[in-house]
Amino acid sequence: MLGIEALASLDVRQSGTDISPLGYEFTIETISPTRITLVPILRSGLGMLDALQTILPDPVSVHHLGLFRDPLSLHPVEYYNNLPFTRPDSSTAPEGNPSAANLAIILDPVIATGGTAVAAIQTLKEWGVQRVILISVLGCAGGVAKAAGEWPEATEVWIGGIDEELNDRGMIRPGLGDVGDRLFLTIGK
Repeated sequence: MLGIEALASLDVRQSGTDISPLGYEFTIETISPTRITLVPILRSGLGMLDALQTILPDPVSVHHLGLFRDPLSLHPVEYYNNLPFTRPDSSTAPEGNPSAANLAIILDPVIATGGTAVAAIQTLKEWGVQRVILISVLGCAGGVAKAAGEWPEATEVWIGGIDEELNDRGMIRPGLGDVGDRLFLTIGK
């Protein structure tokens, strides 16, 4: 449901007609921007991936960001990034990275301190993305505000619910626990 609301602002355009296998003519609709990528934050964001792919009319690329929160400092640590990079030549330099998507949709079920979301937004901005949509099921008010303020002119944040406080380990109270552990049936520390 969050994905449907978050993506409702995409521009739908008629791009021609085609003939169905039964011989009926129908209008083809495409969405704009055309270069969209889904960016699940590993591991927990993988649980949101299929749902988002299902509501998009065409297949889009998927690029993973592996980020975890250091348990002592609560700062994000990147351990995996598969965003493609093409060094821009002089003809594309003003537009940035030609391999970057126009729109990146970050999938992260929980925003607690906001550090992981901020790191993901910074990484995508440096990659050359023009716009970011961050979709999360639950967030802490302070962490959501931090994420939304990172690149406010180009970032939309969609949250299913807000809790007000974090515990001393940076976990939302009452919260959901570690979504990756729940998704993959592993035991958290």
